[in-house]
Amino acid sequence: MARSPAPLAPFEWMIAWRYLRAKRAEGGVSVMTWISLIGITLAVFALIATLAVRSGFRAEFVDTILGANAHVTVYYTPTVNAETGQLSREITDYDALAERLSAVPGVTRAAPLVKGQVMANSGDRNAGVEVFGIAEADLRTIPRIAEPEVAVGSIDRFAQGIAIGSGVARELGVTVGDRIRIISPNGVRTAFGTSPRVNAYEVVYVFTAGRYDIDRTRVYLPFDQAQSFFNREGAADEIEVMVADPDRVDALGAALREAGGERVLLWTWRDASGSFLRALEIEDNVMFVILSILVLIAAMNIVSGLIMLVKNKGRDIGILRTMGLTEGSVLRVFFICGAFTGLIGTVAGVILGCLFAIYIDPIFSAVNYIAGGGVWDPSVRGLYHLPAQLQAGDVMMAVALSLGLSFVVTIFPARRAARMNPVEALRYE
Repeated sequence: MARSPAPLAPFEWMIAWRYLRAKRAEGGVSVMTWISLIGITLAVFALIATLAVRSGFRAEFVDTILGANAHVTVYYTPTVNAETGQLSREITDYDALAERLSAVPGVTRAAPLVKGQVMANSGDRNAGVEVFGIAEADLRTIPRIAEPEVAVGSIDRFAQGIAIGSGVARELGVTVGDRIRIISPNGVRTAFGTSPRVNAYEVVYVFTAGRYDIDRTRVYLPFDQAQSFFNREGAADEIEVMVADPDRVDALGAALREAGGERVLLWTWRDASGSFLRALEIEDNVMFVILSILVLIAAMNIVSGLIMLVKNKGRDIGILRTMGLTEGSVLRVFFICGAFTGLIGTVAGVILGCLFAIYIDPIFSAVNYIAGGGVWDPSVRGLYHLPAQLQAGDVMMAVALSLGLSFVVTIFPARRAARMNPVEALRYE
């Protein structure tokens, strides 16, 4: 008794290869094969490029949040000020509170801050800014400020002046060595009320943190000078807490409240940016579904090509079946034809997608040059460039989706070929 050939035998690969490279005049569908191949390639490329940009955008956004802002901000619940009769959140025991918070396991730094919104002025230019009063030693521990993307001047001279974001410097038309004035409506207290306070400071440091909204509004003053300017002598507005693992910041909430006391309120970086991150996650999921449909549409071209191939090769199938080729062998021949197209298209798409993610900066610069500039507006998007981060998990997800769909849709026309009746196929030959 003759033994059945092993699955995916060499002759099955040979027949599939002959069908794939056959010209249309010979009964092949080379044009449809190329269309299927290009469709799969572009779909996988679009999927990987989108996933890379999505990962890069989220990573860059979170990095700028964690690199320039407090991981946890500690406030006091408001109490009535005995002198003014107004509600106040001032922290008078800020040194002791910062020391207790620093002792919590997982906390890397706790620094008292004085904050206020003022008007900055230079000549005839004005800009609304937010002043952060902080000690120089604490300022040096903020990654995006102490080690920014671009910096002018020296942070070593912070005690002698003021540090401003590059957006503020651009708005006011100043640089290191110039003097700017900051104006607060709640300034000097007199017998006739409170008059605006105006102080001039030398710009000693200009930083670019990487986020437009930070660079455009943020200003740092030495802690003691900020206390004097905002009438906070002997007090701070809040405590800025940095932790070793920002992703687990919620787990430290109970310990921080216990260390802070009954009046303590916490505001984490997730509370501040949680809505944006959730919206970004929803957008990511929707985009993945849409692009998955795009990959499915591209894979359906394989079905069209194989159906035409089966129709054109009906005579060949009938002859091969009469020669003893089993249904399983016929199925595998046409499965190889479709799967090989999906495999080559997937590989090409992965290569193009990875190259796009790696060389996104020069590619985007070329697009921006061709479009005449203004393609990316940092004032709208927050970041100065289009980020991309290539992750192995995203690439493997795209590969699995493309190959899985390509293999599944190939089965149906391959089964149709395998079940073709050889007598019917050869009746009119």
